[in-house]
Amino acid sequence: MTNNDVFRRIRYTFDFNDEKMIALFALAECQVNREQVSNWLKKDDDPDYKACNDTQLAIFLNGLINDRRGKKEGSAPEPEKRLSNNIILRKLKIALDLKDENVLEIMQLADFRMSKHELSAFFRKPGHKNYRECKDQVLRNFLQGAQHKYRDSVQSHSEG
Repeated sequence: MTNNDVFRRIRYTFDFNDEKMIALFALAECQVNREQVSNWLKKDDDPDYKACNDTQLAIFLNGLINDRRGKKEGSAPEPEKRLSNNIILRKLKIALDLKDENVLEIMQLADFRMSKHELSAFFRKPGHKNYRECKDQVLRNFLQGAQHKYRDSVQSHSEG
């Protein structure tokens, strides 16, 4: 999955408008403008499409964490220069305040099953003997399950 795919799916899942997207970057102490956000959201074949690099997506995810969980005391965390699916999944787990059981439930909403042991391997340090690389399929299914869980509740709140 590209960073832009992750960026687009998060926006859609939580029904964030441009102002909210810009505000999330601001919460991680980064200023972006509407044009930048718009270009990151465009499809790959659009002439104005711009790739969202690892640092930009890390800043956005840090802003999402700050928005949903509150800012930590002290200086803002340094955004990663290189992101992996493991880091993206961990940041989303933190932002959404999920326990392993919650992550597994979200995966099941996308008809994707895995054990708690398989899941915990994604959150280990890369040198650990039980570390496993989080493949695109796992991240895609998590984002799809999150869409079922959160988009549906966003929709029902806006209708009610």
